[in-house]
Amino acid sequence: MMTTTTVPVSRISRPAKRPDGEGSVQVELDPNLKIGKAKVFAVYGKGGIGKSTTSSNLSVAFSKLGKRVLQIGCDPKHDSTFTLTKKLVPTVIDSLEAVDFHSEELRPEDYVYVGYNGVMCVEAGGPPAGTGCGGYVVGQTVKLLKEHHLLEDTDVVIFDVLGDVVCGGFAAPLQHADKALIVTANDFDSIFAMNRILAAILAKSKNYNVRVGGVIANRSNETDQIDRFNNAVGLKTMAQFPHDDIVRQSRLRKSTMFEMEDSPGVHALQQEYLRLAATLLAGTEPQEAAPMRDRDIFDLLGFQ
Repeated sequence: MMTTTTVPVSRISRPAKRPDGEGSVQVELDPNLKIGKAKVFAVYGKGGIGKSTTSSNLSVAFSKLGKRVLQIGCDPKHDSTFTLTKKLVPTVIDSLEAVDFHSEELRPEDYVYVGYNGVMCVEAGGPPAGTGCGGYVVGQTVKLLKEHHLLEDTDVVIFDVLGDVVCGGFAAPLQHADKALIVTANDFDSIFAMNRILAAILAKSKNYNVRVGGVIANRSNETDQIDRFNNAVGLKTMAQFPHDDIVRQSRLRKSTMFEMEDSPGVHALQQEYLRLAATLLAGTEPQEAAPMRDRDIFDLLGFQ
């Protein structure tokens, strides 16, 4: 059986004389743990840039195109699927903790929730702050989904990943993804984070099948800064979503864009999500890109 190996801190050779926080774990993911035939996308971007909004609306767009979709939130605050399920659902870690981490006692309904238009929703959650590894959580989530045969009939899997953290743990979804998508806004801080994320994707691509899928411009009426960076590193923008108050309103109403009252603005956003989903389903060539040095980004964008 394929397993995710958890190694207690007490068994790890390290200079420190005591564990780095009670309950700390280091994780070694099973390289043979594969999702299956589904198209798998990992969505990254600067914290607060709108990854969860983008992921949820993209999930619905895939479902509107007739695909069976699973969205996995990889953030301890577990709000990735909030607009799909209309609530903060219990996490995989919550469910495991309830059965004293005896995963064989869990049932799919303990941690999988059906959201709008049939999108399956899972919130991986995370370890207590400062005491664990996000990679362990991702590994356990994928392991449970496979054990319960929930990936066999899934067409699309979307990992919505915490902020711009690029440590090994939160880069773990890249082990499973076919394409990594980077959400950014047309500003320096978002693009700086995008550059760091690009470096993480390329590092993982040396050992796994993940490749750079492209850039999603979010909350951006203009893309001049994004375009300048993309031209410098070899990236391309796949979709653009403007800074529109309709998006904020949809979050307040616990709704995806596809549930909002029809208007020209809502229709335009829906069509862009559908276009992006269709493009990703059709398959795109991986983007050949090379991250810039921090100093070079400042020279390119920081001193205008």
